[in-house]
Amino acid sequence: MRRPDRWESTPAGRAHWSALAPEPGTRKLGAMTNGAKKQVLLSWSSGKDSAWSLHTLRATPGVEVVGLFTSLNETHDRVAMHAVRRTLLEAQAAAADLPLRIARIPYPCSNERYEEVMAAELLWMRTQGIQAMAFGDLFLEDIRAYREKNLDGSGLEPMFPLWGRDTTALAQEMMAGGLKARLTCVDPNQVSVELAGRTWDDALLADLPEAADPCGENGEFHTFVWDGPMFQHPVGVTGGERVERDGFVFQDLLPESGQSAS
Repeated sequence: MRRPDRWESTPAGRAHWSALAPEPGTRKLGAMTNGAKKQVLLSWSSGKDSAWSLHTLRATPGVEVVGLFTSLNETHDRVAMHAVRRTLLEAQAAAADLPLRIARIPYPCSNERYEEVMAAELLWMRTQGIQAMAFGDLFLEDIRAYREKNLDGSGLEPMFPLWGRDTTALAQEMMAGGLKARLTCVDPNQVSVELAGRTWDDALLADLPEAADPCGENGEFHTFVWDGPMFQHPVGVTGGERVERDGFVFQDLLPESGQSAS
């Protein structure tokens, strides 16, 4: 496997990292940024928790977020569970003014193959001078332990900027701070299917069952962020088809007119 070290421009003009051998003179990512700050790559789901993590990290002294990292279902070209199109993912990265690193995961994918892909990605991160990887997890101990185990021995520090926050207060903080999101996936065993596609706001929170987490941390729902203080401009979207698959209900989102819908 060739080491993915080279920067090149996307058709939309945003920088991203490609799976190509480095050209002579290409600088590592760490050399392109402020070496006095901790170089952090943020795990990016396209949803509100990763978006608010970006906002939080940017306000943290001594930290510099140097890029976003996402894994895509290679067959469907979408973010896992959130089912967000790659086009919209790239539009978010452009709005955040950050390069986007995409790891393509085959579907179906064995645990062995997934671990191979991620091991190669971790190696690449170290070649770029990245020192830490941040995640938007809130309180699920098993998920945090899994991420820490995967980074153990990699030389990368795991960071959880929102960890332990009260999710009711956090939801209100996000909304008051200008974050705007829509639900792209719901678990019909936990919440109503009619919530798919709706705006994540106070009215939606009022319609959640009492047992549901307002941030959906137990998998009740997943979101797509289209505006907020972490973006330089909104990411225009419109609703598409609603489908049920693998026990979940997904609401497709399409780029607004003038953007590619791939």
